[in-house]
Amino acid sequence: MPMKYIIFEDFGGQETPILFPERILHDELRDQIPYARVVSAGMVALHGGEFVCKGRVKALDAQARSEDGRIIARHFENMQDQET
Repeated sequence: MPMKYIIFEDFGGQETPILFPERILHDELRDQIPYARVVSAGMVALHGGEFVCKGRVKALDAQARSEDGRIIARHFENMQDQET
């Protein structure tokens, strides 16, 4: 099932993805994190064990980038490493 995503850049330059359900608008989620810069945004789905990102979000003037899937995967790997 596809989900929406936004990758934000924090004050330290770290890119952090947030995945959320299709029923929430990109700009609604963006309003919840007003101080971070939007780096990219679009739709994401898991295909063959890889995150595939695509699309453009006019409201944020952002689009999916080729590296977004790897950034999302790395974020989940880091979360998993912290649990062990």
